[in-house]
Amino acid sequence: MVDFVAAQTIRKIALAARAVALGVVLALAVFVLAGWAGSSIPRNSGWQEADDGIQILVETNGVHTALILPLVTPEKDWRTTFPAADIAAAHYPYTHVSVSWGEREVFLNTRTWADLSPMTVLRVIGAGGRGLLHIGHYIRPAPSEHARPLTLTRAEYRELVSAIEGSIPPKPLRSYPGYGAQDVFYDAPGRYTAANTCNQWTSNMLAEAGVEIGWWTPFAGGVMKWVPAPGEAPRIQE
Repeated sequence: MVDFVAAQTIRKIALAARAVALGVVLALAVFVLAGWAGSSIPRNSGWQEADDGIQILVETNGVHTALILPLVTPEKDWRTTFPAADIAAAHYPYTHVSVSWGEREVFLNTRTWADLSPMTVLRVIGAGGRGLLHIGHYIRPAPSEHARPLTLTRAEYRELVSAIEGSIPPKPLRSYPGYGAQDVFYDAPGRYTAANTCNQWTSNMLAEAGVEIGWWTPFAGGVMKWVPAPGEAPRIQE
């Protein structure tokens, strides 16, 4: 009798665990579908890329996106905001900065994807976390499939600069060591959630500049599909 009760209990636990796992899989599937659908709804519909102006790059590693900006233009000198003195390799002749926003603990404690634990993912999805800026310093970055060029008018670039400055807390900025000698992290306002991701930040910045981009872009692909790779035809305006 005891063995029968134990077997029944184990069976119920297994069924409950299976139901929970199925629920998680279905929730993730719905989230992915909703993210792709939301990223397909345009903001600033009808926008056309400038023939002449300031070229930026929209960068991705397949999961995370960032904006690569010229270090110095008449509109903004990023050296005053993100000085090279804050990185280990401060002496190189940098020409660009890469700016992105994300979740603090993931940024600081996940140097490789192998370091990203399932518990961290569940915590970020469920409770979110504090924001953090990631700044990389580059020398003449070349356009590529993973760093796609986008030309803005000077007025649009000024709007982009203003939007990014809204993600920068008042000085002095508290910095944290980056992944290597040419990048650094800074405290930043905002809360990272499943609905407000690093990729949503990127698309919000571009939208503030007037660029046509998706409404809700939780995934990198939802951002990058709006920016043609070098050699690709521009998106057809409807």
